[in-house]
Amino acid sequence: MSDISNIPPSATVIPTEAMDTRSVAEFTEQAYLNYAMYVIMDRALPHIADGLKPVQRRIIYAMSELGLKSTTKPKKSARTVGDVLGKYHPHGDTACYEAMVLMAQPFSYRYPLITGQGNWGSPDDPKSFAAMRYTEAKMSAYTNTLLAELAQGTVDWQDNFDGSMQEPVTLPARLPNILLNGTTGIAVGMATDIPPHNLNEVVRAAVRLLKNPELSVKQLTQSIPAPDLPTPAEIITSKKDLQAMYESGRGSYKMRAVYHVDKQEKNLVIIDALPYQVSGNKIQEQIAKLMIEKKLPWVVDIHDESDHENACRIVLELRSTRVDVDRVMSHLFASTDLETSYRVNMNMIGLNGKPQVKNLKEILEEWLVSRRQVVTRRLLFRLDKIDKRLHILAGLLIAYLHIDEVIRIIREEDDPKTELMNRYDLSEVQANAILDIRLRQLARLQEIELRTEKDELEAERAIIQELLDNPESLTNLMIEELEADMKEHGNNRVSPVVERNEATALKESDLVPSEPITAILSKAGWIRAAKGHDVDAAGMSYRSGDSYQAHVRSKSNEKIYIMDSTGRSYSIDAHTLASARGQGDPLTSVLKPASGASFEQLLAGEDEQRIILASSQGYGFINTLGNLETNQKAGKNVINFDQDAKLLKVAYIDAKPISDEDTGSEAQAQDQIAVVTSAGYLLIFDIDELPEQQRGKGNKLINLKDGEQVIAVTPIHHSDSLTVTAGKRHVTLKPMDLANYTGKRGNRGGQLPRGFQNVSDIEVAE
Repeated sequence: MSDISNIPPSATVIPTEAMDTRSVAEFTEQAYLNYAMYVIMDRALPHIADGLKPVQRRIIYAMSELGLKSTTKPKKSARTVGDVLGKYHPHGDTACYEAMVLMAQPFSYRYPLITGQGNWGSPDDPKSFAAMRYTEAKMSAYTNTLLAELAQGTVDWQDNFDGSMQEPVTLPARLPNILLNGTTGIAVGMATDIPPHNLNEVVRAAVRLLKNPELSVKQLTQSIPAPDLPTPAEIITSKKDLQAMYESGRGSYKMRAVYHVDKQEKNLVIIDALPYQVSGNKIQEQIAKLMIEKKLPWVVDIHDESDHENACRIVLELRSTRVDVDRVMSHLFASTDLETSYRVNMNMIGLNGKPQVKNLKEILEEWLVSRRQVVTRRLLFRLDKIDKRLHILAGLLIAYLHIDEVIRIIREEDDPKTELMNRYDLSEVQANAILDIRLRQLARLQEIELRTEKDELEAERAIIQELLDNPESLTNLMIEELEADMKEHGNNRVSPVVERNEATALKESDLVPSEPITAILSKAGWIRAAKGHDVDAAGMSYRSGDSYQAHVRSKSNEKIYIMDSTGRSYSIDAHTLASARGQGDPLTSVLKPASGASFEQLLAGEDEQRIILASSQGYGFINTLGNLETNQKAGKNVINFDQDAKLLKVAYIDAKPISDEDTGSEAQAQDQIAVVTSAGYLLIFDIDELPEQQRGKGNKLINLKDGEQVIAVTPIHHSDSLTVTAGKRHVTLKPMDLANYTGKRGNRGGQLPRGFQNVSDIEVAE
């Protein structure tokens, strides 16, 4: 052995193998791209020709090689999986078996490719299938549409993973399986979600496209209105959205459970069908959770009555027959998986070998191109067979005409094959065909039988040749075959297409029973709610050092609005208030008022209720209660005023019954506003003079002198009387008296009588 120490330093060592001089980044990028392409092409995406991923194609082909036709007895699934892994798909047995199970589940595949025996899962738990050593399988009758033409030279073949045998690149599908069964898959950087469709509808669309290639996607959707899934649940997506989905190849659609009310027991709602791949157990868990959280007060019980006769029968027991079933179900649709949305991304490998998202027309067009190629190759294959047979028949007819001599040559000649070829100008194939016939059969050859077969084959050849030469005839053949397969394998739509209103979840307040309550606010900002409206709010007990501030009559399912001393509004749900049995809770625990601000007023009513917001500095405007609502804990700035001013008591603008000889008794809205100042001035002006706005300072109500403030503001009707309170004294001014104080907004008004100028409050006389 040579010693490397003897090699001089200057000597150049030449490597025997080429070195990889790429950078790590370049190598990594290339390796990632190779892996990505492998996942895309060989694992995740289906091919447009047969709608199958490689593993699915290999399972079907392996089963055909095992002879597992729909008319034969099934064999153990482990046998099939073993063949697939050993011959074509060197991957995990678990993943392979799961792919096989999926093709056998009638609740997963619209047209199952495999017929299984044993436990193959259930709609509630698709992965609850038994191990492959316990189940048996064979191909379904529908699978014949993928395999019937396989041995007729219709597709290309490739080496398997170790080059020991051949497998088909695609299967010669007689139907557009890519649309019929659809598929889902996640690749590297892309995914596919193709929904299943109805066979009859797809074939009709394909036939229409063959007859008129100029059809648009919108026109094709007349035949294919929507996906068709193996569940009677409704597809509720609008026609417009479905068309947009088919035009782009991307989008989504919604499915909604189907239900009915029991005819005998009106308080029972029966759910008959669930959306695609939605578990009944999960639905029950979701509804039970809503019941536990008291977000579903109308439902008292839920139980599953599903059996072999009724694949889905989930029963909801309502509190009474007076419950609005449609409203309850709309809430459940919005809150549970009883309504589910499905993504659509029609990504597939096209005939060019590249992945692409295609619209409905592109899919059908490209599949029809593939189908035309298959039919053409099948006809050429048959034509070649006929030509070969006719060639042999010509040789046999020659043998018949010279039967005695042929027999002699076979018996006596040393090289009968060469002699026959030379004597009668036969080809080697013809000579072999003659020699392959037993001598006894050769003697009995009947000319009439040979000529009959020859005539039949020539007639068939003429038909095939005409099909190949005439594109229109080939198209008609394709249509006939599509319609024949439709007649054999087609069925009616399972998932009805129905446009429904958008499901809306009920607000938390809608779930609360409507009961009269009185909300009570203390000066320290503590709030509570007492049941009923007949409550002595001021006379209730308060914490030491605390006392009554305000109260408002409302309902348990309504909002309570709070106004603070800075003119900010807050809103809180009435049902969240603490009970009046205690001292209540501080509002500061749920609200965050500004430093120094105090809660002063409580308001309640309909959102459309008009109110007057005004400050003591003589400005105000008309607003509505609904504009006071806010989710902000810090409140909402509604009315602005100076620091030394204050918010006046908010006044409601109501309609009151007015008796009139001409009009009779009817409700008429208050049409005037009365404003009184600290100097005893009263101004009454038309309510239309005060604008409506959502926030701000407002407009001038009355002309004030220095140091003067507005004491109160109240809306009145022109026929109302007004009670003025000054300390312990009060006076009622009748409509004819109030005329002396009527003027334009912003005027000074008139001064009240002596003794009533130190006004504390004004209100409409009852």
